[in-house]
Amino acid sequence: MSGILYLVATPIGNLEDMTLRAIRILKEVDMIAAEDTRQTIKLLNHFEISKPLTSFFRHNEEKKGDYIISLLLEGSNIALVSDAGTPAISDPGEELVALAIAAGIKVVPIPGCVAAINGLIVSGLSTGRFTFEGFLPMNKRNRKERLEELRNEKRTMIFYEAPHKLKSTLADMREFWGNRKITFARELTKIHEEVLRLDLDAAILYFEENPPKGEFVLIVEGFEGEISSENFWENMTIREHYEYYLEKGEERMQATKLVASDRGVSKREIYKELNG
Repeated sequence: MSGILYLVATPIGNLEDMTLRAIRILKEVDMIAAEDTRQTIKLLNHFEISKPLTSFFRHNEEKKGDYIISLLLEGSNIALVSDAGTPAISDPGEELVALAIAAGIKVVPIPGCVAAINGLIVSGLSTGRFTFEGFLPMNKRNRKERLEELRNEKRTMIFYEAPHKLKSTLADMREFWGNRKITFARELTKIHEEVLRLDLDAAILYFEENPPKGEFVLIVEGFEGEISSENFWENMTIREHYEYYLEKGEERMQATKLVASDRGVSKREIYKELNG
């Protein structure tokens, strides 16, 4: 009989947020798979937990995933933890969960802290409907596409961001979405916890004078206008439509792909029209 994969949430800062159930499970399992074993050992030492550790992170997930699944299939119970918060959210844990499910292994969540939800509930923005977007893509083209996709998103949006990328992210959001209300939840549950409620214009000015420090949760208000049913390109020729994307910085091949997607036709038709 196969073992159980436990997804164990750990504190995002304050160790008092560790649940009694999480402590018990970590003491009972046969092994703990950790995003960073150096970080996890500090947590285990604090709660006097002594268990075998194995690393499981973004760059060894394929090899270690197979190894962990093999142990589970042999009957071992294994706990998966991230550096902080709930595993499988914006980390490679989701890949391990998918492998476990495909192998018929039972997966059990051990709930606790999630930075995104804690940021949302103190934001002052709508919590009725929201979307978690995690980190925006690093690739410029993919980043533009994601921001464009979210332009008319009416739900509150939640993002994670590192301090060294925060200012460029705010500039991109302002360019694509205009001025929006935004809440910054920084270093949640830690000594320097801070919540700032601003708009994008004020935030850009603020962080020019106050260099970002610590990890951020960004909570951005959704689009509140009316979404036009008219496509922006309806009165454009195909060449004007194509040149519109070129002016926005897209490469020729990507511009052709976007025109074809907008108009619901094949790329071949667009090529033919442009080169006819």
